[in-house]
Amino acid sequence: QVQLVESGGDLVQAGGSLRLSCTASGRVVSFATMGWYRQAPGKQRDLVGTITGVGSTNYADSVKGRFRISRDNNKNTMYLQMNSLKPEDTAVYYCSLRNRAGRPTTAEGYDYWGQGTQVTVSS
Repeated sequence: QVQLVESGGDLVQAGGSLRLSCTASGRVVSFATMGWYRQAPGKQRDLVGTITGVGSTNYADSVKGRFRISRDNNKNTMYLQMNSLKPEDTAVYYCSLRNRAGRPTTAEGYDYWGQGTQVTVSS
């Protein structure tokens, strides 16, 4: 029904920048909330940040001030601009979408997930 595809993951040196993209296709409801999560080896999937259909964002404390989420509703695409990257940012980054009303507060509140894109930050 809904498909999410992430792109943009790469190997980057500490202090560098990357921009990830997530494109949604299928029957996406208007103003769907989307989110970025990440999962490092041996760790649980953690919140990076979220964005509502009208552009309101929130961020995990670990990335606040370094990462910025935006979206282009005409393209059904969400972006994650990552600056000042640190080795601890290394993870698989996942795009998510809630295809119903409400603003999720946990990963369980999202209905669809992408396959993930690998971000590796070297020191």
